[in-house]
Amino acid sequence: MSKQVILVDEQDRELGVADKLSVHRAGELHRAFSIFIFNHNGEMLLQKRSPKKYHSGRLWSNACCSHPEPGETLAAATARRLEEELGIKCALTKAFDFIYQARVNNELIEHEFDHVYVGRYEGEVSANPDEVANYRWINAEALKSELLRNPQDFTIWFKIVMEKMRGVVPQHDKLSTPFQN
Repeated sequence: MSKQVILVDEQDRELGVADKLSVHRAGELHRAFSIFIFNHNGEMLLQKRSPKKYHSGRLWSNACCSHPEPGETLAAATARRLEEELGIKCALTKAFDFIYQARVNNELIEHEFDHVYVGRYEGEVSANPDEVANYRWINAEALKSELLRNPQDFTIWFKIVMEKMRGVVPQHDKLSTPFQN
């Protein structure tokens, strides 16, 4: 059976479920989440998506992003996918949510009600090669520079979320302050 995603309206009210690939072909609004992980130095964890992914492979993005399964809470989904993709367990805090729509490769459309979470992690990363081609920690200045020099190297949603994070991500000690300006 193919993966299912949760269709929602603009207030994130569930409308039903549908096949994930069909939803991305049609550009239907569905529930998603994006996770941003920071270390004690305020560096952000980036992952390079595996070339095996059905879209946006080989592009850099935030630590983890995915969709909750039907009947699954966002808390359960975020914890599950963070561990499946990167072998990470950590507390997450909801930062904000927003809706975006953008074309990605393979003639697919991302149209997501995206719930954005932040967390802090200091341990080992154990990336799943089916999901992640590479990962790295990066400071705010280096990331800003890379985004300006090589925007084509990053996923479309990462660039959108980075713009929205300015001034919105809650202050947690040194958790996200380098990315506030």
